[in-house]
Amino acid sequence: MDIDQIRTFLGVVANNSFFEAANRLHVTQSTVSARIQRLEAYLGVTLFVRNRSGATLTLPGQRFFRHAKSFLLTLEQARHDIRLPTRFHASITVGARIALWEELLPRWVGSLRTLAPDISIRSEIGFEEDLIRGLIEGRMDVSLMYTPQQSPGLQIEYLFDETLVLVTTDPDKPWPNEDYIYVDWGPAFYELHNSYYPDMERPPQVVNIGWLGVQLIINNGGSCFLPTRIAEPLIQTKKLFLVPGSTQFRLPAYMVFPRDSDSIVLQQVLESLRSLAIIERQKTKS
Repeated sequence: MDIDQIRTFLGVVANNSFFEAANRLHVTQSTVSARIQRLEAYLGVTLFVRNRSGATLTLPGQRFFRHAKSFLLTLEQARHDIRLPTRFHASITVGARIALWEELLPRWVGSLRTLAPDISIRSEIGFEEDLIRGLIEGRMDVSLMYTPQQSPGLQIEYLFDETLVLVTTDPDKPWPNEDYIYVDWGPAFYELHNSYYPDMERPPQVVNIGWLGVQLIINNGGSCFLPTRIAEPLIQTKKLFLVPGSTQFRLPAYMVFPRDSDSIVLQQVLESLRSLAIIERQKTKS
């Protein structure tokens, strides 16, 4: 058993597919199959059932999954930690949606650096699929997102609600109109949006990142939904305005992390994120 076999195993689990795992790992599908076969031969069990829908774990595969994650995470941490300058005693990798990095998480990173200056922090941006995959593959320690998907070995914990408000560059223009940009804040937002505006046609512009929606409406005019954290500074400078009489949506934010981790540093990071969430929840109430 070697690290490439472990990475490949976790890649197949994360993608539910030998083919997709091969693409992600930049190897051929036959290489993925060969690595899994060698791993199965070493363990003496069948790890996956392959069918038209992809690859699913067998019961022995599910049992091995937790050990594989721990094994890879230990190796990754060891590889990273031995390269750390002596002033750091540990490292942590934090991933999140780009909107959560707007003002909120940079403030939290600053606080963490003050509380624990001997921890090296790696910060990453991603969508839910990428963040979950990073956790499964052991590349990330904790991730923050809006619509997490259940996965073996991962713990999902609610943090706070984002408040999404509808902003525009022209408050006198009737809404909805052709300048509306739909920002894809994930499945939860889609359901809220669809239930509140069931008869709305598909907007002419759709973006997958709030930052891009902001750039488009500020440069070209228009409207979109944004978290209040992003919207308020732009409203204060009169670059954007609230759409009169518009609704507000609540979008839950979660953190996801390995369920069975015994890392003291990770527990310290999780507690600091919980403290941040308490502050955000108090803001929402006020």
